[in-house]
Amino acid sequence: METHYRFTDTEIKKLLKENFMIIYDTREQVNKNQHILDYFDKKKINYKRQVINEGDYTAIITKCPSMGIHRDLYFPVGVERKNSGDELAGNLAEKSDTHDDIRLIRELRRAKEKGIKIFLLIEDEHGRGNIKAGNYRSLYKPVSFMARLRSLQDQFLHGTVFINKNDSGEEIFGILKYSIRNFLKEGYMD
Repeated sequence: METHYRFTDTEIKKLLKENFMIIYDTREQVNKNQHILDYFDKKKINYKRQVINEGDYTAIITKCPSMGIHRDLYFPVGVERKNSGDELAGNLAEKSDTHDDIRLIRELRRAKEKGIKIFLLIEDEHGRGNIKAGNYRSLYKPVSFMARLRSLQDQFLHGTVFINKNDSGEEIFGILKYSIRNFLKEGYMD
């Protein structure tokens, strides 16, 4: 059920400061995302672990009865994180998947069908260059890999970021915070 709220800029700032919480998927391996959780801890960003069907990270506004929000508000936005170009290449070239499409593409398709904006974050600041140069572990040819990535961007993604691993937490926080801010400004949320 879609709900309509109207918040002032002051109320939006307050909600983002006091009621913003990041959710990370239970399938995210702690040893591979600890640097992100460390950033959240350092910046005192609230987070919790929960099942997410589309993406690895999303965010909510927790209930705030004083503003008429009597339950947590979920938003159709997510960040899919890959720890390297190698992981992305492997995900896009899965040979063992028995379904018609590989798992990552099924997940992105599901997100699109549900109206969820997905951003792709790849922890390799030189990722595009590495892909073009073939500096990754996969049988994918560089031209084919770039073509597949561009096709995914067009079909399913709202942004792709190649980033230094040390900046991942900040980038995930920024993507989610400003997406939610925009949803709050528009007054539409689920």
